[in-house]
Amino acid sequence: MNAFLRQQFALLVTTAHLIALFGWRVPNFLTSSNLLDLAQQIGVNTILAFGMTLVILIGGIDLSVGALVALVGTVTTFCMVHTTAPDGSVIGLGWSVFPAMLAGFATAALFGLFHGVAVSKTQMPAFIVTLGTMLVARGLALRFNEGRPLSLPGSQETYLFIGNGRIFDAVPMPVVILLAVYLLTAALLHLTVFGRHLYAIGDNRLAALYSGIPVSRCEIIVYILAALLTATAGMIHASQLYGAEPASGQGFELNAIAAAVVGGASLKGGRGTMTGTLLGAIIIGILDKGLNQAGVHFSLQYMIKGGVILAAVWWDARKAR
Repeated sequence: MNAFLRQQFALLVTTAHLIALFGWRVPNFLTSSNLLDLAQQIGVNTILAFGMTLVILIGGIDLSVGALVALVGTVTTFCMVHTTAPDGSVIGLGWSVFPAMLAGFATAALFGLFHGVAVSKTQMPAFIVTLGTMLVARGLALRFNEGRPLSLPGSQETYLFIGNGRIFDAVPMPVVILLAVYLLTAALLHLTVFGRHLYAIGDNRLAALYSGIPVSRCEIIVYILAALLTATAGMIHASQLYGAEPASGQGFELNAIAAAVVGGASLKGGRGTMTGTLLGAIIIGILDKGLNQAGVHFSLQYMIKGGVILAAVWWDARKAR
């Protein structure tokens, strides 16, 4: 069994053990309704983690995704809500859903373009670049409606279906979007020359440059793709909230990094898969929901998740020796 299969098998075994543990300790954890609810809840984090995996693969990081989720949701909702009363209630409707969503994607793409250019052309550390844009995105989100939540009217059925609808009255729409994103990103990484370039850049940027790979262009594309995936997650999140909360998304970047790292992505770059990230996000989601339903104090939940992340990083460092 090669290293890839061993890693995926270990993640599957860990997932099965967690499901069995919480199924034993938490009443009704294994019911279909609870598992579907779990699947719907992990949609946003998993899509963010897919984008984060692309960035981590080339040796980068993106700390702005949580704030960008809030900004995209706020921009999209604001475009659909023409005016609001001082108390935040809706007075009239603005744009239709698709132009409003396009505005959200364009906003994210601009941030992604800036990230890519700043990191690839100026050699500024991605940590610092995205830390700065995290603050900018959060500030912009809070400028809308003076930081108050924006509510969507029930008439925006198409947009609300994105986060709350169910296919055949069973499968949550966020899960359908998640699976589509997984297939597209996995195909991009493993079936295209571009995907091979990303692994080469993460493994050795200088060697990739000397071998003729357009490193700067690939880095810019990666950050734009990651931002567009963040926009997708932001719209799902706003739909689930039935509106926009400018202060939402705090800590989302940490959950996305955790899912990628637990799934086997190396923070040094050059190693990671979308299948591993998917399983890592499922593990983080099971821990979140299971510990919460088991009545574990939130302070202990943080410590347990932190321990899992540290263990994953230690294992990665051990393999790199």
